[in-house]
Amino acid sequence: MILAVKDVGISFGALKAIDGVSFSVNEGQILSVIGPNGAGKTTLFNVISGVYVASRGGVELSGADVTGLAPEALAARGMSRTFQNLQIFQRMTVAENVMVGRHLKERRNFFADLLRLPSVGRQNRETRAAAVQFLDEVGLRDKADVLAGDLSYGGCKRLEIARALATEPRVLLLDEPAAGCNAVETEEIDRLICRVAQQGIAVVLVEHDMKLVMKISHRILVLDRGRFLAEGTPAEVRENPAVHEAYLGKRSSPQVQHA
Repeated sequence: MILAVKDVGISFGALKAIDGVSFSVNEGQILSVIGPNGAGKTTLFNVISGVYVASRGGVELSGADVTGLAPEALAARGMSRTFQNLQIFQRMTVAENVMVGRHLKERRNFFADLLRLPSVGRQNRETRAAAVQFLDEVGLRDKADVLAGDLSYGGCKRLEIARALATEPRVLLLDEPAAGCNAVETEEIDRLICRVAQQGIAVVLVEHDMKLVMKISHRILVLDRGRFLAEGTPAEVRENPAVHEAYLGKRSSPQVQHA
């Protein structure tokens, strides 16, 4: 088990945004977190990734308690994430965006930087070479010197994943990576997530595209109004009456993949 979330809760005033949610994920596993609008999916991500501090419960990464650590500390320990809204530097090149994500792996020396020693140039070349490798993984190698703002929307989504991978995470949190993408772009994201998991990286995914979720997930966690509702394989979740009711408000047998 690489990531364990234990009885996590957070409140904003009288509102319990997350109320006692627990789950775990192993290396190479894809766990999707789904639920109706307002279920608390992104809030849960923000707690896990250190953006918010939990009111109760805790988070363990590789067996160590990392509850309340700042995002940069979590990144140094092997957790990286993307965000629902694009967080790229549009006036920087595609390669430079990934190089920013690589800074945790660089050997830094203040005096070497100040004096512009040859080691600084070598470090920059190594960082760029690594960035290009990660761009190759997401299918953007040929766009390395293009301004990030000139990429397609789907390209920007893949760029964010490349930058997250540049930290060499053991756990990757993806917040709606296919949101706003067309069918072709979504298929590219689909394949990319599977390749990431095949490298042994645990992927925790929040996504509204149920076709993608049902296709690539090993397990699915369902939230409703901040609380645990169900967990299981895609087949188990698809047939769960409580999930149907949460999405549509009735116990019929709807096609959950279109929720």
